[in-house]
Amino acid sequence: MTGKLGSVLEKKGPIKKIGVLGMGYVGIPAAALFADSEKFDLVLGFQRDSPSSGYKIEMLNKGESPLKGEEPGLEDLLRKVVDTKKFECTPDFSRISELDAVTLAIQTPFKNPADLTPDFGALIEGIRNVGKYLKKGMLVVLESTITPGTTDTLARQILEEESGLKAGEDFALAHAPERVMVGRLLKNIQEHDRIVGGIDDTSTKRAVELYSPVLTKGKIIPMTATAAEVTKTAENTFRDLQIAAINQLALYCEAMSINVYDVRAGIDSLKGEGITRAVLYPGAGVGGHCLTKDTYHLERGVTTSSGELDYPENTDSIFVLARKVNDFMPNHMYYLTQEALKRIGKDVKGSKVAILGWAFINDSDDARNPPSEPYRSLLIENGAEVMVHDPHVLNYPEVEIMKDIDEVMENADVIAILTGHSDYFKLDPSVLRSVTGKKNTVIVDGRNVLDPDAFIDNGFVYKGIGRGDKNEHPII
Repeated sequence: MTGKLGSVLEKKGPIKKIGVLGMGYVGIPAAALFADSEKFDLVLGFQRDSPSSGYKIEMLNKGESPLKGEEPGLEDLLRKVVDTKKFECTPDFSRISELDAVTLAIQTPFKNPADLTPDFGALIEGIRNVGKYLKKGMLVVLESTITPGTTDTLARQILEEESGLKAGEDFALAHAPERVMVGRLLKNIQEHDRIVGGIDDTSTKRAVELYSPVLTKGKIIPMTATAAEVTKTAENTFRDLQIAAINQLALYCEAMSINVYDVRAGIDSLKGEGITRAVLYPGAGVGGHCLTKDTYHLERGVTTSSGELDYPENTDSIFVLARKVNDFMPNHMYYLTQEALKRIGKDVKGSKVAILGWAFINDSDDARNPPSEPYRSLLIENGAEVMVHDPHVLNYPEVEIMKDIDEVMENADVIAILTGHSDYFKLDPSVLRSVTGKKNTVIVDGRNVLDPDAFIDNGFVYKGIGRGDKNEHPII
């Protein structure tokens, strides 16, 4: 390392003590893996002792994971690093001054996608907390998904104002976006390649030093901070675009009375050198913290940049259009529900609807921005009685999540599957018919977990995303 910052870091020595701000789906597994590395001596997880999330402190210090759902190896690893006294969770942010490196994994939602206004409140608070206790020679890394340009502008400005130090001279600053999916958090951190981008070469090299020890199969891909920010927002935007493409195809297949899964299998069969047909799966909607807002971070990045964008005049961004398609899918679930009820002479008003699955992804408790929420709201607005079942989600603001699936489905006019939890693949149509007590119960499959014929043969009125071949079946 060369230059003033290089000299400061050489004097500081290797990274030994690390802080992680944000004890959630990203911060907890990252902290545990840092603590498990023989390269590092101590990891502090920082968590506000607030009424809503302060409970995590005690749980984590007992080696218990506050993340429910299936996360292979996480709780065992937490117990190990707590027992060896290499990890501790604390609400005392002044302890940042003890550290060599700090990462921030804090949510960055959008207040209003229409005018590209992000909600950086929590992130700014976290950056200010770091800045107050920042010392010479420290490394600060933003792992949160952010608008391109944020690391070298907003974050740099706040850290310098709070600390009186200079980024790139007194401390290193970088962006290293998380690339994890719930259900495989540890595996993703260890095996996915890690994008690392500093505000200068020295900052990048220091961040590479931090992340290299926790990788097993993955490798480090160094770049600039802004390029790293664009990489993260673009990879999620591209996935959202792929999902929108198959969702739109599913709507087309319904209109043409064919099965989207037949079409998907046909497309997927085209293989060979130079041929790429990445076809995902349609569904009831896209949820989670990332895909529902990362497109807007990318769009905001280009609108706030100093460069000139050459793009077809008066044409919508294909990325924002994809976002609208995916946001529409819970509305389509409502449409399928409404149309199925009409087939048996009923209306949404006065009907009982059992929603199966509140989490946005299967076998997880992650219920951030679930498509089940707008679907439920449409039902309630139109006079339905709604009950919700989820085996993993413990609670959700203003929504009662029940664990007794039979109670939820009892006397139901509609059963709607919004999440592909493993439990729902085992649903028996004859058992469900006896639980509902109805000759013809509507079943709306938003995740393709059911065999349509088995349910149709048992008197159910079936509707499925992309199942144009079955959605107008004879009613038995």
